[in-house]
Amino acid sequence: MSFKPNFDFVEELKWRGLMHDIMPGTQDLLNKEQVVGYVGFDPTADSLHIGNLVPITQLMLFQRAGHKPVALVGGATGMVGDPSGKSSERKLLDETTIQYNIDCQKKQLEKFIDFNHAQNSAVMVNNYDWFKNWSFLDFIRDVGKHITVSYMMSKDSVKNRLEAGGISFTEFTYQLVQGYDFLHLHNELGCKLQMGGSDQWGNITTGTELIRRMANGEAYALTAPLVTKSDGTKFGKSEGGNVWLDPKKTSPYKFYQFWLNVADEDAIRFIKIYSLKSREEIEAIINESVGNEHLRFVQKALAEEMTVRVHSQEALDMAIKATQIFFGNGTAEDLKSLDEVTLQASLEGLEAFEISKAEIENGIPILDFLAVNTTIFPSKGEARKMIQSNGFAINKTKETDVNAMVNSTHLMHGKYIIAQKGKKQYYLITVA
Repeated sequence: MSFKPNFDFVEELKWRGLMHDIMPGTQDLLNKEQVVGYVGFDPTADSLHIGNLVPITQLMLFQRAGHKPVALVGGATGMVGDPSGKSSERKLLDETTIQYNIDCQKKQLEKFIDFNHAQNSAVMVNNYDWFKNWSFLDFIRDVGKHITVSYMMSKDSVKNRLEAGGISFTEFTYQLVQGYDFLHLHNELGCKLQMGGSDQWGNITTGTELIRRMANGEAYALTAPLVTKSDGTKFGKSEGGNVWLDPKKTSPYKFYQFWLNVADEDAIRFIKIYSLKSREEIEAIINESVGNEHLRFVQKALAEEMTVRVHSQEALDMAIKATQIFFGNGTAEDLKSLDEVTLQASLEGLEAFEISKAEIENGIPILDFLAVNTTIFPSKGEARKMIQSNGFAINKTKETDVNAMVNSTHLMHGKYIIAQKGKKQYYLITVA
């Protein structure tokens, strides 16, 4: 039966800025037959992060084009550690930790790739399943003899580490282990293509070489560029470190804010890379933003799409509501409707004060609350003036009575009060 792809996968990657290296013949192969292709994921953490969204997007677009994706989780390779892009040896994880990380990552990958598709259902595999019974002697005899040391040392991942001070034998052999993955998937699933980031090119081509030498077969490779910001720094990190896909590690509100705050000079490039909208839809968003960059059309479209894809529509709605409360025209009702996780995330970074539960239950005169129990105002006189001039609010509700009492009726989720001075100065009061 003849195969016709839903679209030219390689051309799609090119216009999106997702093409770095490609082996000759790859595009022809993809346009003439349904191809099994894989991407490997490293189980060094119990959650994927947005740096992993590029290979995830590769698999999603690959499947949409009509091909069969394989997601490999590296239960075996995770025990070795990939030297690619690393300046020093990574800490080796124990088997229990790796298995836990794999289980967590599998659940995340199932949100993005269709494992129940009628024509081209995705497959998930763990390379520990075929490595666990290999002996060291069998592996170096049956696989190691096919790749020369000079070939392995020519790879950038090895050369860079040697120049930086050295590489252990463990990490030196990593490319052989990953190369064998490709051979195994070629033999068992008919896999002909491996994808990944540009730092994986050396490991991937070792696999194509093993397939050529050990199976007399043909295999192909393509990689995406490593995504960096316009200032040259690595994309995918915030001030707090990695931006995770697990909502317990990075809340949906913070996740949404990360995309919303992408620099203008990066936004157009990033929406092409990460959005699954069509080329026409993306170009329409970009065209609408020209001359209106301050309205952040591109960032908003990207933030909304990514938050729904990774989390949910409900999580997006909550994140937008929290954003409007603190950066727009959100109401007291909006503030009270926030769930505690979103509220906590949106309050991070605010100047904070703590008062006792007993004090708040007894009630505190508002002027004492503002200038004694806290130092939101340097004096009761200044607090009085701000209240009388309609410039102060509690939980987004204006307070104009200088004789009012602050008590437990003001608490949100039983422990938070938000004080607002002027239009943009917010303070968090926590009751403990």
